[in-house]
Amino acid sequence: MTQTGFGSHQREPHWHSPDAAERRRLPAPWAAWLLDQGSLTRRLLAACHGRFRVQPLAQGWRRPLLNEAQALGMRPERHAFVREVHLLCDGRPWVYARSVIPPQTLRGDRRRLTRLGDKPLGAVLFADPGLRRSPLQVACLRPGQRLFDAACAPLAEEPASIWGRRSLFQLGGHPLLVNEIFLPALAEDT
Repeated sequence: MTQTGFGSHQREPHWHSPDAAERRRLPAPWAAWLLDQGSLTRRLLAACHGRFRVQPLAQGWRRPLLNEAQALGMRPERHAFVREVHLLCDGRPWVYARSVIPPQTLRGDRRRLTRLGDKPLGAVLFADPGLRRSPLQVACLRPGQRLFDAACAPLAEEPASIWGRRSLFQLGGHPLLVNEIFLPALAEDT
């Protein structure tokens, strides 16, 4: 399958809603993080005891991955604002986050989402009283998948697999997609 926006044929993860059987198969260190319906930013702030920070990696107008475009109801050739960051605890990457925001979502005061810098997106999203969130989807990611490779780039040792979740958010009826990929240091340190 071709992944739009990256000019490669890397596989994409299979995102799905975690049913009861799937929940039992989730690795113990990850299950509570993957299935938490609250703000990941708030949870990381608490777990990091004040040593949390956002490390911007890349942002700009790009074509989303095919599965991202589908989740957002976009045509695959259209561009969206894509932001990639690592969420660090005590200087170690715990989470790779990739946000995909269609142009129509960035109208009016929502344009501020393109200027977050090292501020966490979650703090903005969960402060919005009009926020709506779809049910979480989870996926096991493996080497050769674009999200796996981007998430694991700074790691000294590449894991065999990692887990992630994603949510489709609605701000005033306008969508944005947030992928959160959990890295081994999170399980080691919590």
